[in-house]
Amino acid sequence: MASTGKILAVMSEWGYWGIELVGPLLKLEAAGYAFDFFTPRGKRSPVLPPSIDPSYVDPPLGVCVTTPEDASLVKTFEATNRLDETKNLSALFPERPYFAADPFLRKFEAYYEARRQAQAEALAKYDAILLVGGSGPIVDVVNNQRVHDLVLGFHAAGRPIGAICYGVATLAFARDFNERKPIIAGKHVTGHCIEYDYHDGTGFVGTDFNMGPPPYPLEYILADAVGPTGAYHGNFGKGTSVLVDYPFITARSLQCAHEFGDRFVDVLKNGLVRSGW
Repeated sequence: MASTGKILAVMSEWGYWGIELVGPLLKLEAAGYAFDFFTPRGKRSPVLPPSIDPSYVDPPLGVCVTTPEDASLVKTFEATNRLDETKNLSALFPERPYFAADPFLRKFEAYYEARRQAQAEALAKYDAILLVGGSGPIVDVVNNQRVHDLVLGFHAAGRPIGAICYGVATLAFARDFNERKPIIAGKHVTGHCIEYDYHDGTGFVGTDFNMGPPPYPLEYILADAVGPTGAYHGNFGKGTSVLVDYPFITARSLQCAHEFGDRFVDVLKNGLVRSGW
């Protein structure tokens, strides 16, 4: 694999959980990698307030989940204003036309050619993708066709794809439009387990938006998507859950952020292809 030394991070315009970006970012930057940040339409991703509040008690866990150390790391990152240079994914990848569009065939052909060019451009610039977690991705990343096309390009090229928390849900829905089969079929993955799901709030505490509980149980979606030859590993009760089943690096939630970064580096630098189960 040719190395560009850069990572493409996909973030939500509805907010990111601080350490789920900053944890792996610091590990990857220490290993020599640089980052570009993308959101669906180029709007800067705000940090979700609970993720920088060490007094925030997570309802499912009944404990403060944001450590003072992690809050400090995220606040230091936010103070750099690096996310002000967030790029627009819709400017890179085309939108798939509706079947009712006229003339549909010509537009569909143009879409596939533009997608091919966008995938080639991304592969020429970046070694891997990071799908950043938090509640925000539920809104505008998980079922985003442009994000899916980005992921499909890296998957077809055998490039590493890292995802944490609700960012992992993207991998269940990023499917070839003709085959419509999960790219994680037969794989071992982790993600937010149902024991850790909110009854209300989904992490948007302190914002003017609250969608209530998660609109889907991520555990069930992942378990179905990997199929009978793969496996979902929630590792409920264990402090962390990070799996590598190349090309996928998946992590359950915020507690896993630093370990997730370590495994990401191991994949890129040391050729790790399996870990965590």
